[in-house]
This record gives sequence, C-alpha cells and structure tokens, in this order.
Amino acid sequence: MKPRHKKAAVIVGVLCAVGVATALVLNAFNSNLVFFYTPSQIALKEAPTGRTFRVGGMVESGTVKREGVTVRFNVTDTAKTVSVRYEGVLPDLFKEGKGVVAQGQLGPDGVFVAREVLAKHDENYMPPEAADAVQKAEKVRQQMATGAAAAKGPAK
Repeated sequence: MKPRHKKAAVIVGVLCAVGVATALVLNAFNSNLVFFYTPSQIALKEAPTGRTFRVGGMVESGTVKREGVTVRFNVTDTAKTVSVRYEGVLPDLFKEGKGVVAQGQLGPDGVFVAREVLAKHDENYMPPEAADAVQKAEKVRQQMATGAAAAKGPAK
C-alpha cells in the first residue's frame, strides 16, 4: 500500500470513529432529555404518550388519597387539572395547595403515573416553567371571568 493510501485510510478511519462517537453521544442525550408540561398542555394533548416528561403545578386541595404505598392526587395550574398516581414515599414538604413537580409517563387512561415526585423547598421557590404556567393560566381564568361578566351585561 502506498503511503498516500495509508494516510487516506487513517483519515477515513478517524472520521468514521468520530461520527460513531457523535451519534452515540447524541442518542444518549436524546434518551435522557425530559421536557416539562403543564396540566393545560396535557389537556390539549401536547404532551407525549409513552415518553417520560415532567408535570408541574399546585397539588389541588382535598385530592390526596392514600391507599397503602399508592398515593393519588391532582395537580393543577388553576386552569386545568391532571390526576397523578405515585407509588412510594412522598417528600416531607409534599402538601395540598403547595407546588410540586412529578416525573413519569401519561397512562392510556389519562392518569399521569409518576416515578418521582419533587416538592418545592420553601414558600418562595417554584420552577420557572411552573410559575409561568400558573401565571398564564390565572390570566386566562381572569379573562374568562371578565368576559362572562361582560356578556351578562350591567347588573340591575
């Protein structure tokens, strides 16, 4: 083999190795990527089925039901609500009316099956995505209430 051919073979080999390594890294990154969705987005069917994602919002008051190690509760962004089922020990800070982020998959019955539940760690902290979602949902709710009041006309 001529030196020119050896050099070309080495370059092709290195390029192939770099390409395989890049493909493996991108595949691993894509597999571990977890998106955040709000209950409103889930209700609009924007969330993926059969893929892990996070849902966040407030634990709806009066919805926490414990059945052995299984806990069922609702998460709301004040506009829409998602039912969540979790098997395991909940964090100490988990309470009704407080912020929560759950990671898992949406089941075929529309119930979010959580594998991990995270409670916010103090009164002022909420993940930025969850805070934005709650603010947007609250604005929509206020606009709907204002629109309904305007449609009724002036009170007599």
